[in-house]
Amino acid sequence: MEKYKKVDGNNDIGSGTFGMTKLMQNVNTKELVAIKYIERGDKVFLTPTHLAIVMEYANGGELGDFVKVERIREDKARRYFQQLIAGVHYLHFMQICHRDLKVENLLLSGSDPDLQLKICDFGYSKSIFLHSRPKSTVGTPAYIAPEVFTQRRYDGKLSDVWSCGVVLYVMIVGERPFEDPKDSKNYRKTMEAIMDVQYKIPNGYMSENCKDLLSRIFVKDPSKVLQL
Repeated sequence: MEKYKKVDGNNDIGSGTFGMTKLMQNVNTKELVAIKYIERGDKVFLTPTHLAIVMEYANGGELGDFVKVERIREDKARRYFQQLIAGVHYLHFMQICHRDLKVENLLLSGSDPDLQLKICDFGYSKSIFLHSRPKSTVGTPAYIAPEVFTQRRYDGKLSDVWSCGVVLYVMIVGERPFEDPKDSKNYRKTMEAIMDVQYKIPNGYMSENCKDLLSRIFVKDPSKVLQL
């Protein structure tokens, strides 16, 4: 079995609802890897207390960290969005809906100008093969599609598409489309804006083609949402 050791300094990369991720190094190859520890990818091994999954290390960090610093140009955002859609399309082909797509759950790997976007944190994901259609309200409120709030069964694939639209908006505008930046903790206000599909695009921030794309994603009736 391959062996891994801690890197110098703080090797904590992140943590989520279902586990924590640490930066480690393969003892033999010296390759840096991200290992997710899930309380009782590429490789899996057991420790006395955890099941550890060895995954690719995304050296570029979270997409959300980039957006906090500055808005992303539309041409670059388009590339990231294309990669996101390609990844989500594959998940849907495998009959998996993610249900928590957001800029904080998207990682970047490589170096500019060829950074590659990676989808992470599948804690809320659901297999359509193994489970019935989702009904529970999960995910991050500002990214959730209207039908997810209804407490009725919904198509997780279509709600993923809505979340992808929110990601695109956040990359280009730098804010969440249905959230009041001056009152971001008011989740009821955010939910009402989502249910009524009320959002604005600041002048000069986005091309007409991009606006048109969002208008076909942000649709209250899920059956009319642009499908992958």
